[in-house]
Amino acid sequence: MKTDNKFTQKLQEFMNKPDSEKDWAEGAILLLQLTGNQIIYRNISVNPKGKAEFIKGNLQKHLNFRLAKLTHDEVNQMQSQVDEIVTKVIKPAEQSEFAEFKAGKRPDHDSLPEDIQALYVENLNIVHKMRELHLRLRTLSTESTTCPDSDRYPFLKELIALDKTLRSNWETYDHYVLESSPVIATEPTPEPEHVPEPAQQSEQAPAPESAQEEKPKKTTRKTTKTTKKK
Repeated sequence: MKTDNKFTQKLQEFMNKPDSEKDWAEGAILLLQLTGNQIIYRNISVNPKGKAEFIKGNLQKHLNFRLAKLTHDEVNQMQSQVDEIVTKVIKPAEQSEFAEFKAGKRPDHDSLPEDIQALYVENLNIVHKMRELHLRLRTLSTESTTCPDSDRYPFLKELIALDKTLRSNWETYDHYVLESSPVIATEPTPEPEHVPEPAQQSEQAPAPESAQEEKPKKTTRKTTKTTKKK
């Protein structure tokens, strides 16, 4: 079902009028054309001016939806995405929900920075909120067999946004790496084992000198002349 641009323009013109100039009976008809809900129309048409705030609020919601240019197919696509989120995240029982969160808690949780620990708590609150939104969405669909896209859209949009935040938080929490111990980080690099070798060489350096001392001893000989007496 494509958005009727002419009807959208008509709806926008009605909403742009000051409240004092609005024909609330016309507003009730506009709402009927948008929702097809005869029961609501009969209730508000008896005294449309008395239901002015209800009419205006619902018409504005439909107008916002139309101006966003969302089609019926796009909303159904969002619904499919939410159905998948519900299967993976929103568990049928509170016990399974807490069991999953307990299993997802890191062994070194208490050693993590406070802002990283907070992500774990925030995700639990997010799942609670998603459960409430999904329950309201289900109730809305049950109460109205012709639940319009504009009624489902805000719930679907918020559920998808919360799921995105949930996954982002888990990504940060699960992959946070604690810094290494300061002792290990500042430990000096050990010197190579061969460093002392030059000192050994310097101790052996005098060896050639001793060799030079022995050499003159071997080549120097005292000669005594014998003189014959005449």
